[in-house]
Amino acid sequence: MVLAIAPDAPKDFDFVIGDWTVKHRRLKARLQGCNEWIEFDGESSTRRTLGGFGNLEDNLLHFPEGAFRAVALRSYNQQTKKWSIWWLDGRFPDALDVPVVGEFHDGVGLFFAKDTLNGVPILVRFTWIASDPQQPRWEQAFSADNGASWETNWTMQFSAAG
Repeated sequence: MVLAIAPDAPKDFDFVIGDWTVKHRRLKARLQGCNEWIEFDGESSTRRTLGGFGNLEDNLLHFPEGAFRAVALRSYNQQTKKWSIWWLDGRFPDALDVPVVGEFHDGVGLFFAKDTLNGVPILVRFTWIASDPQQPRWEQAFSADNGASWETNWTMQFSAAG
């Protein structure tokens, strides 16, 4: 059974609803001056939840050392007009990552969180670029200097599956 989408549901993430093949690029080491990228494939499938005020992205990532599953859970806060995004890595099923929070402007979504990496406080930034809804792009960047500089360490280029 498919439940109805609320007529006032936000449309910010409509571009990613559906099934995708994904080209991943990920830095081998983060915040260590590394310039070596690892490339791998993946699949992704995103469905609306919460009457359109959320969505769930199911991922299969084909890392060189082996495949694993992960989920992105997104929910929209009508009062703040912001989205929250949580990441659940299937290799660590007991821990949700700290949510990044943000919003879209002109087809670009920026989402931020405070977190730690190897015991060091960092800022996390997710960027969703939806200017071409046929090939959306996601980027993750970290900052160890409170946002003065950013290191992009993971990108996902989406292409419609099928």
